[in-house]
Amino acid sequence: MQDSDPHWLDDLPDAFKSYRAGRDVDEVECIVPDLAGMSRGKAMPLGKFHPGHETYLPISIFYQTINGRDVEMDIVNQWAEGDVVLKADMATAKAVPWAKEPTLQVIHDLLNRDGSPVSIAPRNVLKRILALYEQQGWRPVVAPEIEFYLTKPNLDPNEPIQPPVGRTGRRGTANQSYSMSAVDEYGPVIDTIYRYAQDAGLTIDTVIQEDGAGQVEINLTHGDPVLLADQVFYFKRIIREAALNHGMFATFMAKPMRDQPGSAMHIHQSVLDLRTGSNIFSDAKGEASDAFLHFIGGSQKYLPQSLPLMAPYVNSYRRFETSTNSSAPTNFAWGYDNRATGLRVPNAGAPDRRLENRVVGVDCNPYLAIAVSLACGYLGLVEKVQPGQPAAGEVEGDEYEIPRTLDEALTLFEEADAVHRVLGTDFCSVYAEVKREEMRLFHREISPWEREHLMLSV
Repeated sequence: MQDSDPHWLDDLPDAFKSYRAGRDVDEVECIVPDLAGMSRGKAMPLGKFHPGHETYLPISIFYQTINGRDVEMDIVNQWAEGDVVLKADMATAKAVPWAKEPTLQVIHDLLNRDGSPVSIAPRNVLKRILALYEQQGWRPVVAPEIEFYLTKPNLDPNEPIQPPVGRTGRRGTANQSYSMSAVDEYGPVIDTIYRYAQDAGLTIDTVIQEDGAGQVEINLTHGDPVLLADQVFYFKRIIREAALNHGMFATFMAKPMRDQPGSAMHIHQSVLDLRTGSNIFSDAKGEASDAFLHFIGGSQKYLPQSLPLMAPYVNSYRRFETSTNSSAPTNFAWGYDNRATGLRVPNAGAPDRRLENRVVGVDCNPYLAIAVSLACGYLGLVEKVQPGQPAAGEVEGDEYEIPRTLDEALTLFEEADAVHRVLGTDFCSVYAEVKREEMRLFHREISPWEREHLMLSV
């Protein structure tokens, strides 16, 4: 290391030092996740960055729709666009493996000028929920599963998305779940994802071919919710860049192709006792505890009111369409090792007893989806909510059916007082307003279906 280098570089993770390999660091990206879970921030030369240096962004980055449209809200001096403070979380420092020169990216927390957390920042929303658990002497543990599609580059939004061409020169086909040859078809992309992940110091548990043509699933090792949300945030960027490196797109749309299955981000959840480190979902005999049932009960009661945080766009609800090739659950019933339920209890021993939330779409903001999933379980724990009976087999006409449109889901969310209380009323208000505007923008558009079937026929 050169003497001119900042001394804080010595404290960076070993993965970054290996990636750097003695080269000069060119740039530092100071990033935060926005409401959609995309990266916002600033890039600067290494010499301009220091972990204790204050960087600023306007609060208005949270007042925009997915397409960048400003949303008018009942906020005093909304467009004065006051700055919020970016505070570097150096534990998140990672390489930017696709950059031409050694580059560092660091996730930042957002603070007000008085040092208090910005209540509408997604990472702070998740930390708020974890603080509620800590006050009860609990620590949640989660493990997300990320599904996504590799596709042929889609340069014209009016044209349908198509599966990519793999190493055989043929397009991918559906119904190849768990096929190793299907994974090998896109081996170069997967290899690049592995290499980028290694450079960034990220660990992949398993890679699976899913049902859809070009659909892949990456599973992450269980751990702290903020750490895992950070990993999903980083992995989405890594996967997109790896695909582009091989002439493909990677998409995290919930339902990118009409006749293909949707993509989910299943979340496995358990809760540990801070004092003993034991799983509170199992009792002293190793059986399911009352706390486990209460967590399920809260999930059943409050998750249907919170769906816009797990299915945030109009497209998200196409994933729940049962008449197409879809395995997405359309309910918040629960059951043992039952993938027809939205809440599944996987086969596991007492220490690993957990609840899998299968309703979450991969188009979610991972911080918000994990936050609300844990928040609803928390409400069940503190209110001692009893769940319904476990479902055996397929679920039809269940009382825990989910909303089937974004409009219906937003109406329920806007009236969910208990959920607002734990997530934060300011955040919930801003989030609902942004989602309402996105829905209005969608309904203003005229679709190809309308032009094809209505223009000359009505």
